[in-house]
Amino acid sequence: MAVFGVSAAEEELYRHFLRNPDTTIEDLHALAHKDGPSRGQHPDQCLERLRRLGLIHPTGTDGRITPADPEVAVARLTDARLHALHQELQRVTQARHVIQGLRAEQGEWMAPQGIEQLHGLDDIRNRIEDLAFFARDEILSVEPYTKLSAENIARSRPLDTRCLRRGVRIRNVVLRAALDNPPTAGYLRELVAEGAMIRVAENITERILVYDGHTALVPVDPRNTARGALLARSNGLVANIIALFEKIWSQAEQLTAAAGPEDAGERLTATERRVLLSMCSAGKDEVGARELGVSVRTYRRHVADIMQKLSAVNRAHAALLARERGWV
Repeated sequence: MAVFGVSAAEEELYRHFLRNPDTTIEDLHALAHKDGPSRGQHPDQCLERLRRLGLIHPTGTDGRITPADPEVAVARLTDARLHALHQELQRVTQARHVIQGLRAEQGEWMAPQGIEQLHGLDDIRNRIEDLAFFARDEILSVEPYTKLSAENIARSRPLDTRCLRRGVRIRNVVLRAALDNPPTAGYLRELVAEGAMIRVAENITERILVYDGHTALVPVDPRNTARGALLARSNGLVANIIALFEKIWSQAEQLTAAAGPEDAGERLTATERRVLLSMCSAGKDEVGARELGVSVRTYRRHVADIMQKLSAVNRAHAALLARERGWV
C-alpha cells in the first residue's frame, strides 16, 4: 500500500484489524508493549493516520475499532492519491517562471538574441513535446504537409488532445491537399471534434509553430526540416511571426466548409449506408443482399459505388476507411 502513501507500520496495523475486527485500543497497546515498537512508528500515531485516511472507524464506547472494507478503503486511497498527483501536476506545469530564472544564469551572451538553434529531428521533436506540455493559452501552427504518416499521427494525437482537454486553444492551417489523404483528413476532423480550429489553404510553404504568443519555432530550411530549426523568444521576432500567421489564417478556409474525400459520406444514399454497414458485418454478398432484400447484382453495384466514393482499392480498405471516418 506504499503507492498510496501508507507506511509499512500503518499497513501492518490495518491488516491486523482486518484479521481481528474485535481488537480494542487497549488490546493494541498490550500487543505493542509485548512486541516492541512497530517499524519505527508508535501505534497511536498509526491509529491517528489510519483514522484520517478513513481506513478505520472507532465504534461505540468500548474502544473497539472497525476496519473499512478493503474495496472502499482502496477506492478512497486512490481518489486521494490522484487528487494529490493532479495538484502536483498543476504546480509543475505552472512553474514556467523557473525556466526564465535558469536561463538568466546562461549570461548575457544569449539573452540579446533570444534565438536558439535546434539540430536534428529528435531535438526538434523533443522540444515540441516540451513546449506543448507547458502551453497554457494557445498554439498557432502552419504546416504545409500533404499527408501525415501513421507514425506522425500516433505521435501527435496525445500531445494535441492533452492540450485541447486542458483548455489550450489550437489554431492550425494546413494544405487543402492534405484532405485528399483519408487518414490525415480523418485525424484533422478528429481534432476539430475535440475543439481545435483548423483552416485549409491552397498554397502555403511556411512552417510556423507559436506557443502562448512568446515562443516561436521555425525551420532553418522549410523544404528540409532535417536541417534543424530556430527557437525564437525575441518579442519583436515572435510578433512578426504571429503577424505572418494571422495573415495566412485570415486568407484560409474553415475545414468544416472545405471539400474533401470524407464529404462523400454526406452523399451516400440511405441504401448505400445500409450496404456499407452490411459490408462491414456480413461475410458474403449473398448474405448481405438477403439482409437488405435486394439481388446480389444490385448489392454488388452499390458496393462498387461506395468504394469509388471512398477511393478504396478493395473492400477491406473501404471498411477501414469507413471506420476511420466514423461512418460505421
